[in-house]
Amino acid sequence: MKILFISDNFPPETNASATRVFERACYWVKWGHEVTIVSGVPNFPQGKVFEGYKNTFQTETMEGMRVVRVKTYIAPNRGKFRRALDFLSFRINAARAAKKEPRPDLICATSPQPGAALAGLDAAKHHGVPFIFELGDLWPASISAVGAMEKSFLYNQMERQELSMYRRSNAVVALTGAFKQDLIRRGIDGNKIDVVINGVDTWRYGPRGRDPELARELGLTDEFVVGYVGTHGMAHGLGNVLDAAEIVAAKKQKIRFLLAGAGAEREALIAAAEQRGLNNVLFLSMQPKERMPQVWSLCDVALVHLRDDPTFAEVIPSKIFEAMAMGLPIIVSAPRGEGSRIVERDRAGCWVPAGDALGLAGAAMLFEKNRDGCRDFGAQSLAAAPGHSREIQAREMLSVFERVIKGRAS
Repeated sequence: MKILFISDNFPPETNASATRVFERACYWVKWGHEVTIVSGVPNFPQGKVFEGYKNTFQTETMEGMRVVRVKTYIAPNRGKFRRALDFLSFRINAARAAKKEPRPDLICATSPQPGAALAGLDAAKHHGVPFIFELGDLWPASISAVGAMEKSFLYNQMERQELSMYRRSNAVVALTGAFKQDLIRRGIDGNKIDVVINGVDTWRYGPRGRDPELARELGLTDEFVVGYVGTHGMAHGLGNVLDAAEIVAAKKQKIRFLLAGAGAEREALIAAAEQRGLNNVLFLSMQPKERMPQVWSLCDVALVHLRDDPTFAEVIPSKIFEAMAMGLPIIVSAPRGEGSRIVERDRAGCWVPAGDALGLAGAAMLFEKNRDGCRDFGAQSLAAAPGHSREIQAREMLSVFERVIKGRAS
């Protein structure tokens, strides 16, 4: 099968969509399929071109797949107008690049970047092949949820465009069951929607001792660490972690909060922590994908954190599965939903209501006090990881592709 996949993000970027698309494609190549990825020049989330790249059209080969990089308007994740130019430039140039590629058997594109799906639809029409829309995030609902857009005439127009993309797709692959139910409620045929939940390459991770060099560098050799590893964006509400850290500090508990990653809110969080004198909060800059196991190794407990908005109840953060593969107990501080249900069902940790700093501080202190219970949760977390493997996800996604192609042929 010849698969052309459009994704705004791709390694060496390390966000969830980049990792998901890359790791699945590695399996497709291994199983004998021909994979082409159309993506942007790596720059997320700082909005700066990564070392070794230039913001121009270029191609490379990565793990047996052809990667086509297109030029875009690059900007940090700040400011509506500049981000809109970023999305628009990717939509135009990704479509052009995809149309110039040899005719594939199908085209798939992933959100939340709406430009990827629009580019995919254009290219699929040009080549006369099926189009599959992977729904990674509800758009524009997720924009409204972080306060970046009010529900208005423009919002309604964007939602109409969103629904049009679902209807024009030959199939929709939703990352959560809640996404599928949301689409059905809004009139999309449920028969064309498959649910393929996120996962993790368990072999990339695994329990390990604390990385001595990194621990020494950060002063975490003998500390109890609650770690958040991921994007520091508007959707994550990490100011609540600072509030929890302040509560823990006031009780003189020896717990450190590690925030590792990058994003639009990172500098403001660092400034706020310094202003409040929160010596129990440490920041680690974004690390390459291959160093993520070392970063996770610093943690005694993994923190999954989302802003307090009902939209995020439908999200399953991919870091849940990375933490499981590391054998870490998990605190989910988010609206109760699919993510919290997975962690509680697998007995991998506990749930705290989103925005509840006192509850988050209490959960951290309870884990620190009850080390045996902490280890038990970690063991159950590790035992659950194989059930969420990336290989399973890759096979399920591939079965959707095969079904769509057979349906189109018939």
